Amino acid sequence: QVQLEESGGGLVQAGDSLKLSCTASGYAFKSNTKAWFRQAPGKEREVVAVISYTGSSTYYADAVKGRFTISRNNDQNILYLQRNKLTPEDPAVYYCAADTNRLPPTLLTTVPSFESWGPGSQVTVSS
Repeated sequence: QVQLEESGGGLVQAGDSLKLSCTASGYAFKSNTKAWFRQAPGKEREVVAVISYTGSSTYYADAVKGRFTISRNNDQNILYLQRNKLTPEDPAVYYCAADTNRLPPTLLTTVPSFESWGPGSQVTVSS
């Protein structure tokens, strides 16, 4: 059974940096495409970043490009999201997701593209 769990959320000030982690168990972490999504109150869940199973290819949403970095440690089964220069538009519940699909990250940017999800981690940004 696939299990994902996010950690590292919390309250930060605008302009600060915060790193989210997602630990995975129950399946072959190395062979899965991974992603981060977020969902703000009253809005649909949207993609933030996607990383290929090898870690060599990535996709970023325009809103976070240049500020966020997705990475993975296949030896430790951990997915990361480094978020710099947080703005008042960034608060949301952040979710990690995984799927066995190996299409390029640019083609895996929707919620239905991913089969497995973590419970989410709340991020709040104060101005």
